[in-house]
Amino acid sequence: MRILIVEDDAPLARGIVALLRGSGHAVDHVANGADALAVIADEPYALVILDVGLPGVDGFEVLATLRRRGERVPVLMLTARDGLDDRVRGLDLGADDYLRKPFAPEELEARIRALGRRRGGNPTPELRIGTLALNRSTGEARIGERVLDLRRREWAVLDALATRAGQIVLREVLQSEVFGFDEPVGPNAIEVNVARLRSKLSPDGPTVRTIRGVGYMLDAG
Repeated sequence: MRILIVEDDAPLARGIVALLRGSGHAVDHVANGADALAVIADEPYALVILDVGLPGVDGFEVLATLRRRGERVPVLMLTARDGLDDRVRGLDLGADDYLRKPFAPEELEARIRALGRRRGGNPTPELRIGTLALNRSTGEARIGERVLDLRRREWAVLDALATRAGQIVLREVLQSEVFGFDEPVGPNAIEVNVARLRSKLSPDGPTVRTIRGVGYMLDAG
C-alpha cells in the first residue's frame, strides 16, 4: 500500500518508515499537520498513520479537515495519551483505528493489514486469482504448492495488481503505490519489476498483461 506517516518524533518516524518499507509498502513521511493536508490532497494514499500530538495543527484537526473535504482514506491514529475521551473524540471525527504508544511493531503491521483488507472489501487475508494464492498477512504468494520468491518491489507490484485483478491499473497509479516520493525511481523501474514478476508467475500462474500506453492488468483467470 501507499502509506503516509504523519509523526513529529523523528526517531519513531524513521523506525516506522523502515519497518513498513521492509514489508513492501511505499511510505512517505511528513512531520506536521499542514504538510499532511497538502500531500494528501495530491497523492493517492491507501492509509494515513496520524499522530495526535502534532505541533501546530494537531492530529484531531487534520482528521476533521480531511473528513470535511470528503477524503475517505483510512486513518490510524497514534497517541501517547491514555484518556478515553481522546479515543472517543478521534473515532467520532472519523478515525478508523487507534493505537497507543509505545506499541509493538507486529501490532502496527497487523492493524495496517486489517485496514487494508477492509478498504479492499475483502476481510480475509488471502486473495485467490486462478492458481495464485496471495496471503497478505504472511507476505507469501503461492501457485499451487510452489512458493514464489519475490523481492519487496515485486511483491508490491503483485499486491497492487491482485487487489484489482481483471482491471487495468494505470502505470502512474502502480508507480505511486510501489515507490514513496523520496525514493529514487528509474525510468524503467516499473517495467523491470513487472518483467521479473511475469517470469516468476510463469508458466502456471496468472498473466500480467500490458495495456500499451496505459498500464497493466492481472488476468483474473
